Amino acid sequence: MSRIRIPDYEYQDRIKRAAKMVAEKKLDVFLVNSSESDYADARYFSGFWPVFERTGVAITPDGQASLLVGPECIIFASDVAKIDKIYPLLAYRESADPAYPEFNPNTFRDVFRDMGVTGDNIRIGIGSYLNTNVIMMESLREEYPNAEIVEVKDIMVDLKSIKSKNEIACMREGFRIVELAIDEVLKNLRPGVTELSMVGIAQKVIYENGAEYEGLPMYVFSEASTRHAISRSSYRTIEKGDLVQLNLSAKIDGYSPSIGIPVGVGKLTDEKRELVEFGLEAHQWTEKQIKAGVPAKNIAKGYYDLFVDRGYKDNFVYGPCHGTGMIEVEAPWMETSSPYNLAPNMTFQVDTFVSGSTFGLRWEKGIVVTEDGFESLCNPIGKIHELDF
Repeated sequence: MSRIRIPDYEYQDRIKRAAKMVAEKKLDVFLVNSSESDYADARYFSGFWPVFERTGVAITPDGQASLLVGPECIIFASDVAKIDKIYPLLAYRESADPAYPEFNPNTFRDVFRDMGVTGDNIRIGIGSYLNTNVIMMESLREEYPNAEIVEVKDIMVDLKSIKSKNEIACMREGFRIVELAIDEVLKNLRPGVTELSMVGIAQKVIYENGAEYEGLPMYVFSEASTRHAISRSSYRTIEKGDLVQLNLSAKIDGYSPSIGIPVGVGKLTDEKRELVEFGLEAHQWTEKQIKAGVPAKNIAKGYYDLFVDRGYKDNFVYGPCHGTGMIEVEAPWMETSSPYNLAPNMTFQVDTFVSGSTFGLRWEKGIVVTEDGFESLCNPIGKIHELDF
């Protein structure tokens, strides 16, 4: 059976669609930048995921594309990237800041000139402002002091919001593997094990079943750390009576779905059961709102109102859903300020996080929006697990 992945032609189609938007915005060149930890924008066009160094992709209105890498990734990128033109720039070097005195790097001006972008008074659009570090920006401004540099993050949001059948297939495969990992962790979860040992079990399963990496740092939190909306697992020993939060994930060709469920190591106390059940109620309420054409801000407002009306205002942290794809959390979020309507083939993590004073919990899974509702990308969740010892 062939491996589930993004085919080469889809990368070329992405560049063409981006180029059209670049032309519409009257940009001379469009640039996205990425790092090892947040690789999505550059990998979206190139298929390249750097190690240590940074990377970027430049695209012109006529559809030319170049991959920008650090000095040490040039051979690696040449072997795996879907873009033929690859340039090593010092601005993309690793954080150890080597000088590479014997190395003769390219510059942004070299790259842009080879792509047909000439002159000094050019218009450069940055599509990943938060991933463009000060060294990249200083280099651009030094080489092009008369250029207009503008943020155009909407290009990437527009491109990535609607998923192709191949993207959805990658996500489904990731969810399939995550479910196997959850099953194995539940078999081994008991008093006396550590959070990190359970992470190890999950990692073994995902790699054995075809994942290229974790889709996010595996969440196995217990008791007080379950209050952390984002965090890392620790050496803490899990005890009987603990509430344990699982958020396990598996990356398939860059796509990074996850599933989150709370688990009682023994019977839940009344306080824990109450909050776990409310979280599930809020999760299922959100699912019922999903449908093409619905304003995202209406769902977010109704979700917040549910917390307030049910007496859980202080347990609210963030909105009901966030986009998902190459990074497990990607734009757009569903927030009370969201300006967009849901559309078919948008993908979201229905992410229901509830924070208590001494513990918290999350119910989370992935869905794809349809004309008349949604389709779950994994098997249903909602069973309240209370492991018996």
